[in-house]
Amino acid sequence: MRIVVALHEMQRLARRWRRQGVRVAFVPTMGALHTGHLSLVQEARRRVKSSGRVVVSVFVNPTQFAPHEDLAAYPRNLARDRALCRTSGVDVLFVPEDTAMYPQAPVPPSSTCVVEEALTRSMEGSARPTHFRGVTTVLAKLFNLVLPDLAIFGAKDWQQAAVVRRMVRDLNFPLQIVVAPTVRESDGLAMSSRNQRLAPDERPQATVLWRSIQWARGRVQAARRAVPAAQLQKGVAKLVASEPAARLDYVAFFDPDTLEPTRAVHRTSHMALAVFVGKVRLIDNAPLGVDAP
Repeated sequence: MRIVVALHEMQRLARRWRRQGVRVAFVPTMGALHTGHLSLVQEARRRVKSSGRVVVSVFVNPTQFAPHEDLAAYPRNLARDRALCRTSGVDVLFVPEDTAMYPQAPVPPSSTCVVEEALTRSMEGSARPTHFRGVTTVLAKLFNLVLPDLAIFGAKDWQQAAVVRRMVRDLNFPLQIVVAPTVRESDGLAMSSRNQRLAPDERPQATVLWRSIQWARGRVQAARRAVPAAQLQKGVAKLVASEPAARLDYVAFFDPDTLEPTRAVHRTSHMALAVFVGKVRLIDNAPLGVDAP
């Protein structure tokens, strides 16, 4: 496995692969890798096979964190990430430095940003107004450095994947966005780097996100007609409030393709929620019509 730090070295390598006709699959991460990330690596390898190249980036992007958010506390363990990538068959681990990605820091680091304005109005976009601007901008930079044929994202960040797919379409990036299923712990908690920050007494309470999804899914599947979103939101709020360390940020029911909110929830609807468990903010989502992860 090759470790690349310099931006020009990554881009030079990517251009060489492109000239040689080598297919490249890219898995962008913020590190603190876990089994969910490794499932994305496996999907990347499956798609480009042994003749292609799998690139994983580790970069904790400061521009997607607001000043009051958990940038400083975000888990970091590059040595472990490096070992996991090596044993998972990653070809290149790209670890750019903050000062290289954003030489004009402090934030805002540049007068040029990428902003998607339709799919970012709700859910994470509403709760964290500057978040997606940071995500789309850094991914545009990374796509231009790695020059991948496809990029793999996890379904746990459903809205993010939709926003990135729209950016790629609108700005004519020549790559495919692949969304792989959410990977969960045995108790249903969606795997996330932030799970590491949960206190021992908070960890079991964090399953309230998955339990809320299962509760809403059960109500929708059992109903003969559409269920009012307000009714489901009230039930989820009550369920979250039953855990002493949990606080509901939002719960949303929406069309999975357009992300438009729906007042009448049915089996083709999707659900997403964000919950603070102690000081740790967790997100999750799932379709309501099928028992998918």
